[in-house]
Amino acid sequence: MEKKRINEEKKMTVRAAERALDILLCFVQQSQLGLTEIAKQTKLNKSTVFRLLATLENKGFVKRDPETDKYQLGFRIWELAANLDQSNDPAILFLPEMESLRDELDETVSLYIRDGNERIRIQAVESKQAIRRVAPIGARMPLAVGASSKVLMAYADPKVVDQILNDPMWPSGVNKEVYVAQLNQIRQEGYAISIEEREAGTAAVAVPIFNRRKQLIAALAVSGPVSRMNVQKMIDFVPHMVRAAEQMGKKIG
Repeated sequence: MEKKRINEEKKMTVRAAERALDILLCFVQQSQLGLTEIAKQTKLNKSTVFRLLATLENKGFVKRDPETDKYQLGFRIWELAANLDQSNDPAILFLPEMESLRDELDETVSLYIRDGNERIRIQAVESKQAIRRVAPIGARMPLAVGASSKVLMAYADPKVVDQILNDPMWPSGVNKEVYVAQLNQIRQEGYAISIEEREAGTAAVAVPIFNRRKQLIAALAVSGPVSRMNVQKMIDFVPHMVRAAEQMGKKIG
């Protein structure tokens, strides 16, 4: 009986930890959130969220703005981030080349990696032009559309590609045979182009970044409004992007 009680307590502890982490993950997309918003995103009742937020606040992981009654990440998060090993972090290592490429092409430059069935923008350097592509870091996007998605898929392990293509969440509007043909073309040409595939009014071109062992690290993308980013201009961008990607790849062991 005692053993059963201990096991149940362990399960409850793990569940509480998962819920607390789910709350912290809500702040990936937004910097400030209210109790109701967090409860809706985590699908937990307000009383549970309130108790967990109180614990997180007590430990310094979140803080509440008394004027707006909204929560945001606390100082403990930044303390943890300060101890990240940045010696092999693409988001840090590649930033100088991304800034140089932005200045050279005068469009927004982004860096993407694959995480499961999504891609994540881990770094971005926005264009200095008045009308530009706004690229929030940390944004998650589907792998079915977009130049960067197709680059990440084109050079992924075939087993990974099969798994993602056969995922029940794969959008019905994206033809798998056409998509696979596009991946083959990307491997032949070394780049991908997308025009208003994911977002109206936006175009992008992407190339792969490989490390010294020819393993895919990330996708490097240049994006902007379709009024400036026509197909020929994006193709003209490719040699500049490939050179930058090669320099980036040399930095990764």
